[in-house]
Amino acid sequence: MTAVASTTTPRAIPLSRIMTTELRKMLDTRSGLWLMASIGLLALLTTSAVILWAARAELTYSTFVSAISIPMTLVIPMVAILSVTAEWSQRSGLTTFTLVPHRGRVITAKALSCLIVAVVTIPFAFAVGALGNIVGTAIAGVDPVWDLTVANLLTIMLANVLAMMVGFMLGVVIRSSAAALAAYFIYQFLLPTVALLLARSQEWFRDLQPWVDFDFAQSPLLKGALTSEQWVQLLTTGAIWLALPMTVGLVFMVRAEVK
Repeated sequence: MTAVASTTTPRAIPLSRIMTTELRKMLDTRSGLWLMASIGLLALLTTSAVILWAARAELTYSTFVSAISIPMTLVIPMVAILSVTAEWSQRSGLTTFTLVPHRGRVITAKALSCLIVAVVTIPFAFAVGALGNIVGTAIAGVDPVWDLTVANLLTIMLANVLAMMVGFMLGVVIRSSAAALAAYFIYQFLLPTVALLLARSQEWFRDLQPWVDFDFAQSPLLKGALTSEQWVQLLTTGAIWLALPMTVGLVFMVRAEVK
């Protein structure tokens, strides 16, 4: 009688463990640690600047939140970019994709980890803004003004999450830390400026801008409730500038050779 050797199929690594690993990788390096710490530091610095230099009439909760949102929209996308491009720029992809051969699970874990960072840091920024509003108005001797509703805070959070997803998309498409960061600053500063100048000089583009300019379509998120047309414009520009490049980048990423 011939004995048949029993074989066991190893269990797949849980997605939660991959997410935990990706979150830890964001803090393992000195640059990653300081980048994450800069979110809190910049929130405190901008809040202090508003307290020191803003006029009494401008000491409102919306002023503090708007001031904090400016550095947040810069730092959070950088976290997402470095999270994705580290596998190629730091040559850790061979190890990562050997341990987890299915690249889609790794990319999903990276995306969820970035969302966790955004979901944690953005409410923290709101809390710092609220503290600044209380302290600033107490120093100035005026009553605190709470001029943002829950709906306003949710749309501001959505704007920051979209900014983070843009950084994630650039990391997926370019897969190089330096090039993706350069592309993000071009996207964040150069393209909106060109679109603004074009809208001012060309009447045909003025009506077209809300439908093709993703940055312009996101601006109402920071101001209040969106109309139904503005939501459609946001979805349209998001499909052009975020969903489509992300899809193309993911297709190439799962097929790209890791060196």
